[in-house]
Amino acid sequence: MAESHAQNKAKLIAETRRRFEAEYVTDKPDKYDPRDVERLQQDDNWVESYLCWRHDAVDETLKMIDESFQWRKEMAVHDLTEASIPKWLLEIGGIYLHGYDKEGNKLLWIRVKYHVKDNKTILDKKKLIAFWLERYAKRENGKPITVMFDLSETGINSIDMDFVRFIINCFKVYYPKYLSKIVIFDMPWIMNAAFKIVKSWLGPEAVSLLKFTNKHEVQDYVSVEYLPPHMGGTDPFKYSYPPLVDDDFQTPLCENGPVASEDEASSKEDTESDGKEILEAVFNEEQVAGLKKINLTESTSKAEENEKVDSKTKAFKKPLSVFKGPLLHISPAEELYFGSIDSGEKKSLIVLTNVTKNIVAFKVRTTAPEKYRVKPSNSSCDPGASIDIVVSPHGGVAVSAQDRFLIMAAEMEQTSGTGPAELAQFWKEVPRSKVMEHRLRCHTVESSKPTSLTLKDGAFNVSDKTSEDMCLQLNRLLESNRKLEDQVQRCIWFQQLLLSLTVLLLAFVISFFYLLYS
Repeated sequence: MAESHAQNKAKLIAETRRRFEAEYVTDKPDKYDPRDVERLQQDDNWVESYLCWRHDAVDETLKMIDESFQWRKEMAVHDLTEASIPKWLLEIGGIYLHGYDKEGNKLLWIRVKYHVKDNKTILDKKKLIAFWLERYAKRENGKPITVMFDLSETGINSIDMDFVRFIINCFKVYYPKYLSKIVIFDMPWIMNAAFKIVKSWLGPEAVSLLKFTNKHEVQDYVSVEYLPPHMGGTDPFKYSYPPLVDDDFQTPLCENGPVASEDEASSKEDTESDGKEILEAVFNEEQVAGLKKINLTESTSKAEENEKVDSKTKAFKKPLSVFKGPLLHISPAEELYFGSIDSGEKKSLIVLTNVTKNIVAFKVRTTAPEKYRVKPSNSSCDPGASIDIVVSPHGGVAVSAQDRFLIMAAEMEQTSGTGPAELAQFWKEVPRSKVMEHRLRCHTVESSKPTSLTLKDGAFNVSDKTSEDMCLQLNRLLESNRKLEDQVQRCIWFQQLLLSLTVLLLAFVISFFYLLYS
């Protein structure tokens, strides 16, 4: 059944390519960008995305490709760069990519309050949308995106139906299959009529992708860690430019500095670390032997201290939070906790547990590879086993809340080797659809950090119970703050409603007396 479906899909792709070349390209070759025509002939996924959006109807698919390709040439999407966009548009922060929803889809933020309807700037704003979508599409081919329409603090001057229609068309025609959903936050009642028109543009199938939310409902789609405070979230992110806001994950440093390539990372790291461990073992044995000769009691005391540290290290590895993925359970679930530079260099631990019956290959990437050492950063985990990954700031640099880590994992065949060469080849061949991804953000804390997630060299001073009590108190404080904010919002809303009713009543009275005495 699956084989016949694949064969049918291959036939549809071939027919689409043949007919597009014969019916659209031959007569007017300058109508499209040659790079798009070439990609259509080579990229099966791209052709399939158009077919899927048009329910495998080839005639409709060809019309859609024609419209899409004409737009792509008109907007020159292949050549859009930062220099193509006015700097003030990039600086204002009205449109940008940042964070992820609960399904792991990237968030495209549209802060409507920064948009003022202006025919002179509308083309540049459309180019900015196209710039971000094309930039994302080239890096995450086919992976859906969630649009966050933030309508908070929005006035009537920001209502621009032409711009909204352009955004809708981007996902309906120009970037098919990319839209996960549109989350609309805090929509004023004055825009109800406008969004009825938007629904008609989307069509009946896509209307279900519209999610109208308030401060509480928005958390059904996006975790608080990626929501700003005005949405009830805890994300400390503040937009600024330059540089461009993006989570550009790269391979971090290994234990001994930058690596030439991912393929060499594991072998070099393992070889050098093994040598280092052997030297340390020999040195420790000589030290212990010397101590025994000098003072047997002191040696016994040292051993007891080491046992205490070992027991606390085991307690440290006990997670407070766990992300339960299909291949790996990852602890912590959302944040890596680090101490500040003033309190000394601290390391954070990631614990991976394989929950499958096969070997799982994994690698770790970060948005700031020059700042962190990660060991191991590219390895494998046996069925049922756990792996500890140590993350430490490189050279005492400051940890930023904007730094992110990406853990990628994929299941391997039992017969596959797990050496550096085999892993490198495996990552080249594994389909993206079979790769599990999970993102972690960084968090800097002082004494209130959860010790089960943070490791300071040679010191374990805060108990797990104390840490849990602090977390509970913090959660209660946050909850009380949320309730207070809700009460304030309700009061403001009631005052606005009362004012509106008063204005309407006054207008009615004036109109009545005017008609009476005219």
